[in-house]
Amino acid sequence: MRVAIIHYWLVGMRGGEKVLEALGRMYPEADIFTHVVVPEILSDDLRRHTIKTSFIAKLPRAARMYKSYLPLMPLALEQLDLRGYDLIISSESGPAKGIVTPEGAVHVCYCHSPMRYIWNMYHDYREGAGRLTRLSMPLLTHYLRMWDESSAARVDRFVANSGTVAARIRRYYRRDAGIVFPPVDIDAFSPVGPEEVGDYYLMVGELVRYKRPDIAVRAFNATGRRLVVIGGGEMLSELRALAGPTVEILGAQPFAQLRHHYARARGLIFPGEEDFGIVPVEAMASGRPVVAYGRGGATETVVDGRTGVFFDEQSQDSLIDAIARLERMDIDSADIVLHARQFNPARFERQMRDAIADAWAASYGQEPPAAATSGEGGKVLLKRRRPAYG
Repeated sequence: MRVAIIHYWLVGMRGGEKVLEALGRMYPEADIFTHVVVPEILSDDLRRHTIKTSFIAKLPRAARMYKSYLPLMPLALEQLDLRGYDLIISSESGPAKGIVTPEGAVHVCYCHSPMRYIWNMYHDYREGAGRLTRLSMPLLTHYLRMWDESSAARVDRFVANSGTVAARIRRYYRRDAGIVFPPVDIDAFSPVGPEEVGDYYLMVGELVRYKRPDIAVRAFNATGRRLVVIGGGEMLSELRALAGPTVEILGAQPFAQLRHHYARARGLIFPGEEDFGIVPVEAMASGRPVVAYGRGGATETVVDGRTGVFFDEQSQDSLIDAIARLERMDIDSADIVLHARQFNPARFERQMRDAIADAWAASYGQEPPAAATSGEGGKVLLKRRRPAYG
């Protein structure tokens, strides 16, 4: 039983790579294919796999400039030789699913989102791009959209990381998708007693424009409440210049500091619209409530009035009103933790095995062999079911 996992690029350890780790635990003998890789930043779990790259990795400064080669990635994916693999799992957010599936293989796509920069967030990305990129984007993204939509037909089964993403898959690919929430390492976080909770709020994540960290900084400047910001990104310097005396921007921090601040914050501020959003679940696993923009994946993880509150507009005033509403709530940390525990890794692996088994049964008309769901070795002889007509 040979398994290949296709991931868009391996240049950091974020939410997509945490999903990749979980898939790797399900299939410890799987080979990983990607466009570019920076091995030193990967976890030990990922480095245990054989990792193969597309020709993008051989291009100048690919590890840093990989996004500049986006127009070449469809071609690069189609050159990957996947002969001999029985099960292919693509991890899609950048170009990953568009491989040419060998005859007899089953292709399951776990979709974090159809490519945001060519679909739902195209105008946001173009607005924030440099002059040359703004001029070239209309033509390049037109080509990429046609390829992306047509390559969706190569997937046997789509699995979305949230209902929000499942809706995008229906809109852009005209395909249905099951929903399996990503795994969150719930056990890595724990609450503290009420006497240890501080007087500050916390914002965590990459500081990029679509996540709207500027809203949070302006809101806390205006009210004089304390805000601690953890994360790096293109807006780090800009936000430090914007921050008033009650806003502390720490930049990227080690996990121990992140865990400490999660447990002791009055609440998490989450002003962006995310596909799923692991950060709110990590905060809730620490027993802390979430103040989130009421769109996207947060609406599927945060329970308004129980584990946090939503605000309706991405504006300073709307966020301030939501914080005031949270401060009038009775917070039950134990109940918040209990809610967060449903997003544990064991649930992800169980539901992914079920989704893969369904895809297998649709292709072969039978239950998959043990190797298809447990990662066990052994040679499996397969005969794909012929499609029925009439």
